[in-house]
Amino acid sequence: MATKIRLARHGRKGHPFYHVVVADSRAPRDGKFIEKIGTYDPNTNPATINLKFERALYWLQVGAQPTLTAEKILSDQGVLLKKHLLGGVKKGAFDAAAAEVKFEAWLKEKEDKRQAKIKKLAGEGDLKAKARLEAEAKVRAEREALIAKKKAEAEAAAAPVEEEETVATETAEAEVPAAE
Repeated sequence: MATKIRLARHGRKGHPFYHVVVADSRAPRDGKFIEKIGTYDPNTNPATINLKFERALYWLQVGAQPTLTAEKILSDQGVLLKKHLLGGVKKGAFDAAAAEVKFEAWLKEKEDKRQAKIKKLAGEGDLKAKARLEAEAKVRAEREALIAKKKAEAEAAAAPVEEEETVATETAEAEVPAAE
């Protein structure tokens, strides 16, 4: 039986969520599988991957072939590197301790890169929010200046009308006693 490590799609329309499964190559994509070895959520940034490392490594060692996307996920998590290093140990290129040191160094470097990306994304988000707030403050200041200008113009236009009304009332009051 030819086994594949592949993704089974779940989630709603437009918001996928995948299970990383080991399945017979003839089985349907979302159908029967042998074992679920992890999950993959591409909707987060960076993507969230939960993988049973040892089980994935086992299935690769017994001959399961990953699909292209599953291969990228396994590579990102270090399963393919571990398999490669174990192959070198088996051939006698280096011992298991050296392989473990190389793998741990790679894991540390990978985690540092992941944390740097998360920090960068958080910083970009802060900068974008700050820029948005500054733009909103600028627009608000422009609107307030425009409103103040219109109010000043309205008051200036109303002032001569009030003076005319005051003069007209004063003349009317002056005329009323004269009419009596």
